Amino acid sequence: MSDKVQLIQIDRIRILNPRHRDKKKFEQIVQSIRNLGLKKPIQVSLRAKDEEEGPGYDLVCGQGRIEAFTALGFKEIPAIVVEISKADRLLRSLVENMARRNPAPLELINEIMRLQSRGYGIKEIASKLDVDYHTISGLITLKEAGEERLLEAALKERVPLGVAMEIAKAENVEMQRELLKAYEAKQLNHFSIRAVKKLMEQRQFFGKQRDSAGRNPRKNRTSADSLVNAYRRESQRQKLMVKKARFCETRLLFVITAFSKLMADANFENLLKAESLPTMPKPLGEKVAAHRKEKL
Repeated sequence: MSDKVQLIQIDRIRILNPRHRDKKKFEQIVQSIRNLGLKKPIQVSLRAKDEEEGPGYDLVCGQGRIEAFTALGFKEIPAIVVEISKADRLLRSLVENMARRNPAPLELINEIMRLQSRGYGIKEIASKLDVDYHTISGLITLKEAGEERLLEAALKERVPLGVAMEIAKAENVEMQRELLKAYEAKQLNHFSIRAVKKLMEQRQFFGKQRDSAGRNPRKNRTSADSLVNAYRRESQRQKLMVKKARFCETRLLFVITAFSKLMADANFENLLKAESLPTMPKPLGEKVAAHRKEKL
């Protein structure tokens, strides 16, 4: 086999086992080639003169790259020409299709870590791979933290990278697993995951409740349902607090308005003085004074 790269006319290349490609992934290939060029040549095999298909090339691997080059208007593509039998061409193209249907989810992060080990910074890696800077930074953070499961979920787009990083901040693996499960089941969103984590820290879950001392309590097992229920209870508690605060605000406004009208009455002021009640609590007095000033 020769590793020499040649420019081959695309219309001379036959795809032996064409396969359907996901539109989104295809657009990513096109965008990458447009921005960075072709990083890896395709492989083709020169057909023998006595083959019934006639002279030309059979594709060994690189269908997506050929289609992307065609979409970008190129007539030629860099290729490595190998000499293999027709049977081997068919076999290799089938193997290539099977391998590409389920690409390893950590291929991207492995390439990122390889470039980082060679001394490239995050901005340089982002430029080389044509990936957003914040995405590269987030993936490196998860990788260095040993969060392989969350990395895989983010790379397979089961969860956004930001959510994966938020879950990674949870205090233990069990809580991470259940938060991920609750998000994938659409029981929690990005905001509620933050709220649940804060709630768990405040209430010291996982066998560290404030009222557990001396009772020898059985250790609670965290589950996605328990996290969701805890979030719902906390949401209801906060809604009730808001409702009570609004009720108190309404009552306070009524008191301030009433006192403002009464203090405008000279007879009422004289009555208070006669009863040795010339003053009122300072906060209330300030609010009444401010209210009366607004009405002037």
